[in-house]
Amino acid sequence: MKCVLRILCLGLLALLCAPAYGQTPDNIILTEASDQNKGKPLDDIVEKKITFEKRVLPYDNLREADIMWEKRIWRVIDIREKLNLPFAYPDRPFFTILMEAAENAEITVYSPEDDKFSSPLDPDEVKNMGAKADTIPFFDPITYEERDTVVYNVLDHTGVKRFRLKEIWFFDEETSSMQVRLLGIAPLLDEYDEDGNFLFERPLFWVYYPEARQILAREPVFNMFSNDSQKTSWEDIIEARVFSSYVYKESNVHDRRLQGFLSGVDLLLEADKIKSKIFNFEHDLWSY
Repeated sequence: MKCVLRILCLGLLALLCAPAYGQTPDNIILTEASDQNKGKPLDDIVEKKITFEKRVLPYDNLREADIMWEKRIWRVIDIREKLNLPFAYPDRPFFTILMEAAENAEITVYSPEDDKFSSPLDPDEVKNMGAKADTIPFFDPITYEERDTVVYNVLDHTGVKRFRLKEIWFFDEETSSMQVRLLGIAPLLDEYDEDGNFLFERPLFWVYYPEARQILAREPVFNMFSNDSQKTSWEDIIEARVFSSYVYKESNVHDRRLQGFLSGVDLLLEADKIKSKIFNFEHDLWSY
């Protein structure tokens, strides 16, 4: 009997002391579980799914009779400003998100001829947008001949430094509050001459923002407030208006921009005057 107990004890001790080579605890995630990146090492401590599974909240239903006052405003976002640096995040620039969604037909983009979303563009038109063909001389080291070679340059996201926004500010009588609805976003591409001198900037296309909300809700934004665990989407940023911008146009009878008749300090003062006019309208409603 003692011999049997001794053998059992030795066997149990051998099992406890045996090295666990090739074994991985189940609670440690080493690879991603998604089908697209299955088997890829996970660059995090847990797989983040909240942002990618997020659904946008629908807007409140509005009645035309409840809109007591409204004003159309056009703004410009400069991604070189400090608060707007997430728009130029190298891993996932904001322009790249819009461009890929348009090329994959996930959203419909519209011609920059006007900002009324009247002429939709095909995904093939978007893919060829901004691509240029240059002819450069090429020296063949085998035949020692020089011939021209055509090189195709694709659109670079670094050329887009500003975005235009089209929005409507309105006062809702039902909620007795001033609200804003963003209608469109247009990336602006810098154009240069052959010597590298800046010429002008032109809008590439217009994105109808209500249609793009779900796409932007699944795209995380780099958190500038020292907490990488709090994932914020582009839809959150835009709805909460966490960006810096300035007014370059308001609805007017001549349909002209502020820089069409103002410049310098007068241009900045007029832009601030428009913002103050919107704020003062709501403020004056509650003054006695």
